[in-house]
Amino acid sequence: MNNSTEPKREGRATNLVEPTAQLGSAHECREGNRRLSSRKGTKDTPHIPSHQLPERWFLVDAKDRVPGRLATGVAKLLMGKDVPQFNGAVDAKTNVIIINAELVKLTGNKLANKTYSRHSGYPGGLKTRTAQQVIDQHPTRILEHAVDGMLPKNKLRHVLMNRLKIYAGAEHPHIGQQPKPVNI
Repeated sequence: MNNSTEPKREGRATNLVEPTAQLGSAHECREGNRRLSSRKGTKDTPHIPSHQLPERWFLVDAKDRVPGRLATGVAKLLMGKDVPQFNGAVDAKTNVIIINAELVKLTGNKLANKTYSRHSGYPGGLKTRTAQQVIDQHPTRILEHAVDGMLPKNKLRHVLMNRLKIYAGAEHPHIGQQPKPVNI
């Protein structure tokens, strides 16, 4: 038995330390070994709502570029990872225009061997096409598929994909937005 004058406390509450009791500041407040707030002396990046962000337009030329490597750079631009105020839960309002999508370069034997599959949901509904067949019918589909696979799998993915404009040739109708050419 404890003969001290303090009243007996039960349960987990005995391990908690009041922030003002002994340590002085909220930064030093601890629960067991876990910190309750950020480290002392650090600054948090301010959260900027999506409606306050400026809209940015970039132009990317896909001529003789490998689709996967191009897609990683485009996905980073779409998510806004190139700005210091990056927040994964906010639309960065970045629009990317890709031109010359039909001139992408597939390395090795991928033009004949790489397959793209989709399923109708019915038994026997698997449809498979080679990369050459996809390029012949829809030249932009390979880059759409590649960028879509690089984006996070959440509700923001559809919003980001709507900000991606892909054109098979060198012409695009977004001259009025004055897109900045980017070399990825």
